[in-house]
Amino acid sequence: MDSRELIELAERYGAHNYHPLPIVIASAQGVFVFDVEGRRYLDCLSCYSALNHGHRHPRIVEAMRRQLDAVTLTSRAFHNAEMGPFLKELCEYTGMEMALPMNTGAEAVETALKAARKWAYQVKGVPRNEAEIVACAGNFHGRTISVVSFSTEPLYREDFGPFTPGFRVVPYGDAGALERALSERTAAFLVEPIQGEAGVILPPDGYLRAARDLCTAHNVLFIADEVQTGFGRTGRRFACEHEGVQPDLMALGKALGGGVYPVSAVVGRRDVLGLFRPGEHGSTFGGNPLACAVAREALRVLEDERLVERSASLGAWLLDALRGIRSPRIREVRGRGLFVGVELQPEAGGARRYCEALMERGLLCKETHENVIRFAPPLVITKPQLEWAVEQIRGVFETGA
Repeated sequence: MDSRELIELAERYGAHNYHPLPIVIASAQGVFVFDVEGRRYLDCLSCYSALNHGHRHPRIVEAMRRQLDAVTLTSRAFHNAEMGPFLKELCEYTGMEMALPMNTGAEAVETALKAARKWAYQVKGVPRNEAEIVACAGNFHGRTISVVSFSTEPLYREDFGPFTPGFRVVPYGDAGALERALSERTAAFLVEPIQGEAGVILPPDGYLRAARDLCTAHNVLFIADEVQTGFGRTGRRFACEHEGVQPDLMALGKALGGGVYPVSAVVGRRDVLGLFRPGEHGSTFGGNPLACAVAREALRVLEDERLVERSASLGAWLLDALRGIRSPRIREVRGRGLFVGVELQPEAGGARRYCEALMERGLLCKETHENVIRFAPPLVITKPQLEWAVEQIRGVFETGA
């Protein structure tokens, strides 16, 4: 079947919970994908940062093949030979004391929320069922009922109530508002170091450090959602490192699976994650040997190929190059590492048509929040490939879409 027929099948039989660009990907390798007609495209979205290592990285695929020949799933009813080493290596990579493996980023966030509430009742002494968690306006932490309960995006909330109580929302980047929201009942502050889905929004310099200090002073857990910003995406292992901040808990996912398998985890302090007792929380697939083998190799590749450093250097070049494009349609270029948002003027006609024009030129990206284009190529991209991408972007904005 050709692309048109395959899109028609998906639209007919699939729920319309996404609005993808009209391309059907049939194969991929490294930074490139190919549609069913054989056309090649440079991937500048990286599956929302799940493909930091690129498509089908040979070492990660081989690690997966080796584990497929051994054992793939055991459940947590038994130990498996890959999970212990994976947890140790992940804790060493993150500088944390303990890890709890799950599958998706949303599950990692939910796990962190449960851990924070349990800590609030058993350690901080908050009266049972009165714990509060503070989150930020413009946040995106997933789409479960609990998570959309503190979303400020109407699209994520409309027709999905009633919502889970126990959350307060403050403006992103406003340390004063955070301080006013903290109380004796506050269990945790949940924050994205850079808000990705909101349009690659960076907080003011010093905000994360101020938030960390406030949490420490008020005996509140600092939870960083690094699902999208982690594992080198912003030019550091984790985006909190740009301000020297060590969270109490981190939610991780996406690139942890090396672009081939869903893997997530919460990492953090032993006195918090160690409160879970058998049966209180879990997942049939969380910590399965196939996931652990893949994630172990993904961590090794990050180090061996110096992908974090690569993101920092190429990301700085990309920001300068994009800021050098002179177009009345562009309002702002912002980002860190290979995590960049190009915000368009309201009169530019929306970001999607520019994404479609770039697709016609062989470059894939995606709009977010109507007027922002997110560029996040795999960290394995080369300088010449990135230069080619910038030329396509320049061409679209100089000639119009």
